[in-house]
Amino acid sequence: MAFATAPRAFIIKNYSEREGTHLPDTQLDLLGSLERSHMCGTLRAGDAGQTVTLMGWVNRRRDLGNLLFIDLRDRTGIVQIVLDNESNPALHEKAGSVRSEYVLAIVGKVKRRDASTINKNVPTGEVEIVAEELRILNDAKTPPFSPSEPAISNEELRLKFRYIDMRRPEMQANIELRSRISLAIRKELSSRGFLEIETPFMTRSTPEGARDYLVPSRVYPGSFYALPQSPQLFKQILMIAGFDKYFQVVRCFRDEDLRADRQPEFTQIDLETSFPTQDRVFEVVEGFLIAAFREGGIELKPPFPRMRYDDAIRKYGIDKPDMRLPELTDVREALTEENLNALTLDPLLPVVAVRVPKVGELSRKERDDNRPFFTSRSGAKLVDDLKRLEKSYPDAVAKIHLLCQTKEDDLLVLVAGAGAEDRSPIAMRKAAEGVYQSAGSLRLALGQKYKEKHGAFIKTGTANDFRFLWVTDFPMFEHDEKEGRWNPAHHPFTSPHEEDFGKLLSDPGAVRALAYDIVLNGTELGSGSIRIHRQDIQKQIFNALGMTDEEARSRFGFFLEALEYGTPPHGGIALGLDRIVMILAGAESLREVIPFPKTAKAVDLMVDAPTPVSPAQLKELGIMVKP
Repeated sequence: MAFATAPRAFIIKNYSEREGTHLPDTQLDLLGSLERSHMCGTLRAGDAGQTVTLMGWVNRRRDLGNLLFIDLRDRTGIVQIVLDNESNPALHEKAGSVRSEYVLAIVGKVKRRDASTINKNVPTGEVEIVAEELRILNDAKTPPFSPSEPAISNEELRLKFRYIDMRRPEMQANIELRSRISLAIRKELSSRGFLEIETPFMTRSTPEGARDYLVPSRVYPGSFYALPQSPQLFKQILMIAGFDKYFQVVRCFRDEDLRADRQPEFTQIDLETSFPTQDRVFEVVEGFLIAAFREGGIELKPPFPRMRYDDAIRKYGIDKPDMRLPELTDVREALTEENLNALTLDPLLPVVAVRVPKVGELSRKERDDNRPFFTSRSGAKLVDDLKRLEKSYPDAVAKIHLLCQTKEDDLLVLVAGAGAEDRSPIAMRKAAEGVYQSAGSLRLALGQKYKEKHGAFIKTGTANDFRFLWVTDFPMFEHDEKEGRWNPAHHPFTSPHEEDFGKLLSDPGAVRALAYDIVLNGTELGSGSIRIHRQDIQKQIFNALGMTDEEARSRFGFFLEALEYGTPPHGGIALGLDRIVMILAGAESLREVIPFPKTAKAVDLMVDAPTPVSPAQLKELGIMVKP
């Protein structure tokens, strides 16, 4: 019993000595046997007459003399507490010392509010709690900002005091949505027979993709583990091991430059299945996306449309199309050879029209202001004054308008190829892609600038706001001009189309991969492929990449050895959970839906990481840091 009484006195003494505390010792209460019976935001008029026990934070306090009102907040919402000096002077006096963010326990009776005092802005606005007992469980310093503020513009302050920031209703809603989405995805995949299996966080470094985060080994000085950029090789090994349906909601790590939709550590929905067709992978993904979006109040309608990579580039100039804006139109046929020569445009390259609806006619200054949006790739050229072009070539411009189905007030500009000195097939293919990509990036920039005019991005709260697309048949390889060699466009374990095997060495640029992306409103949600399961095919891919057998063994030896032991056909995909939640929450940044994110400079402001470590730790690891 002595142990039970001593800590109470000790705790109260320390509380009373804390900086900023204005409470006498006797008003700082331990919880004791009191147990919360209701959450603040769940109380309604039907609960009138009940005696409830609530616990939470003081969101706001209003002193009207004999009446004192406290808005008590927990993660479900806010409810008003009433303390009356006439009926309970001691309780009223005790509540007078309460300030914002104090932690309270309240015992009281639910009472319907008078009609004239109902607050229609909160779900609990029809009731209030007449306090019968109040316990101050903890005091609080004045926070750097109030969780009741609707918006805090200083993001660095928010991240430094993340525990205060996450008390805000917006952040509470985002994190709760994330939890519901994650649970819905797990339930959907489990119902399809997928097993959730964990893979290692400490593995070996493989020089592919982004830079690895390295972890030094104390036991083996000079050797390092790497944090996984994805569980790619492990999930393929799980297929070899006979676990034919695997999934994991897993943390991944990439040491790369950051932006609003990228973090150094992120969460992906990772899955792999044996004996699949591409269609079956799509069906599984659409199933769990339907479940996830249902948690956000959106009913999606499968199947999602599909588009080959080549068509996506021709129609949208990008491999992750935002289909809410009109697609590009190839208007090369509207121009004669004489027209092209006079305009110094290459007749063997496309001429592409970008149309943005309802923009209206632009002045010369407005056109000049838009030119920085145009980025020329592979010598692409911009023609942005169709009025002037029409004076010299009225027939051509009339046909362009016809091909584009232009309506009044539509903005129309052209992007074309100015000619290439290198006329080789690789160079001409790249020049044509440059025209489409230049037009595609301009299309997106103008679409964003004039979004208030065309209205294509306005949210309706329905499934029409979400334009999903499967992009398929990506190129197997991409050419590195500086190195003069071919690199894998996806990763070297992606299977090529069977009918393209013969081009692996003769024409690598024409080989199509069984790779696919799931895209939403111009954002890539995930990427996957059917994998190579035969060792002989894998060797051919490495040879096409200019990789010797010895080099392949040094990089991927353990995996290549595993392929020798009866590997089934398999394939899968990984989707970014953070991005899905960000889109459903209507947030502008991943930092709004990740509990403890990093800044754009990869810094955790709350815990002040990264930070130097002691010389003793470095010595133990055999590491010397150069100044």
